[in-house]
Amino acid sequence: MPGNARVYVIDDDPAMRDSLDFLLGTAGFAVMLFDSASQFLQALPELGFGCVLTDVRMPGTDGIELLRQMRSAASRLPTIVMTGHGDIPLAVEAMKLGAADFVEKPFEDERLIGMIGSILRQAVESDRTSREQTALVSRIASLSPRERQVLDGLVAGLSNKMIAQEYDISPRTVEVYRANLMTKMQASNISELVKLAIRSGVLDT
Repeated sequence: MPGNARVYVIDDDPAMRDSLDFLLGTAGFAVMLFDSASQFLQALPELGFGCVLTDVRMPGTDGIELLRQMRSAASRLPTIVMTGHGDIPLAVEAMKLGAADFVEKPFEDERLIGMIGSILRQAVESDRTSREQTALVSRIASLSPRERQVLDGLVAGLSNKMIAQEYDISPRTVEVYRANLMTKMQASNISELVKLAIRSGVLDT
């Protein structure tokens, strides 16, 4: 877990905020407290990686409206919604709006701690995958038109000779473009090159 990961607690109940601050701090999480959703939303643009833990029923902007506004702001912070007894319909609505999970009050301390840890790990993995995907698409975009044609041919399973015939160039020229492809795509062999191209989502299998 990144050392800079935080849990952003949003609750209008001071006693609940203090309790969660102590519980999560003792579990090793860095905690930032907010007494309202509006206060959190004002700070949102400056907040770093972390997980949001919010009550669903709050005066003013409640947890459901908070999720709507986070979605509008394209926030990628995973959110856990705390609900009271009988708030299952609200919890379902929260999940539809993108909440990562919900927990009913009163909750078991260990369950909440485990849930937050799991969601933060998933967020780290998702972010890593997203960055890798962006890098792959960027590599594809860096290819010249001819290099892209050769890559298309390789993904289609064509030999150098067949690619040369397809585009009316010499097999030797295809080898040059193929070598350039290996460098630009950061692939160590043809098998890896084809896998990277397919994973990028830009090329059809």
